[in-house]
Amino acid sequence: MNEYATLTKPATIVMKRLLPGPIERVWAYLTESDKRSTWLAAGGMDLHVGGAVFLTFNHACLSPVPETVPKKYKDICDSGATLKGVITQINPPYLLAYTWGEQDGSESEVSFELKPLEDKVQLTLTHEKLFDHDTLIGVSAGWHTHIGIMIDRLEGKTPKPFWSSHIPLEAEYKKRLSKT
Repeated sequence: MNEYATLTKPATIVMKRLLPGPIERVWAYLTESDKRSTWLAAGGMDLHVGGAVFLTFNHACLSPVPETVPKKYKDICDSGATLKGVITQINPPYLLAYTWGEQDGSESEVSFELKPLEDKVQLTLTHEKLFDHDTLIGVSAGWHTHIGIMIDRLEGKTPKPFWSSHIPLEAEYKKRLSKT
C-alpha cells in the first residue's frame, strides 16, 4: 500500500494506509473528540449530513516529546488554529466526509473511507479542492504526519512529535508533487 499521498487530479490528493483494526475503533478515532485529539484535533462533530464540524488543533499535545515549533508555523500555533466545516457524507463506520474551512474563508473537502481487511482497516483519505501548490504540499505532509500519529496511537506506541516529522515530509512532498 502506498504510504505517500498521490495527486490523482489537479487539487486532489489521495492517501491509502493500512491501520490496526477493528473498523469501529478506527471510526471512533475519526469521530470522537477525545480520541481524535490524540492524533489530529479536538472538537465536536454532529454526525449527520449537514452537521457541524469543529476542529481545534494543538500540535504540541500530539506527542509527549517536546519540540520547538518551526518559525514558518509559529503564528498559527501561538494563536491556535480552529477549523469549521460541515459533514457532506456519512455512512458509519465506512465513510466520513466534511468541508475543511480555512481561516482565510476558502473551503476544501476531506473524506475518510474505511474498509475492513481481516484484522486491519484500509483507510483511503481524499482531500479535494486544494487551491494552490504550496497548500497541496503542506496538506500532504500534514495528513501523512497526522495519520502516522494515529497509527502509533492505535498500536499503543508513543508518537514522534508532529513538527519534526512534518518538516522533512514537506521537503519530500515538494519533490514528489513537483514532478506531476
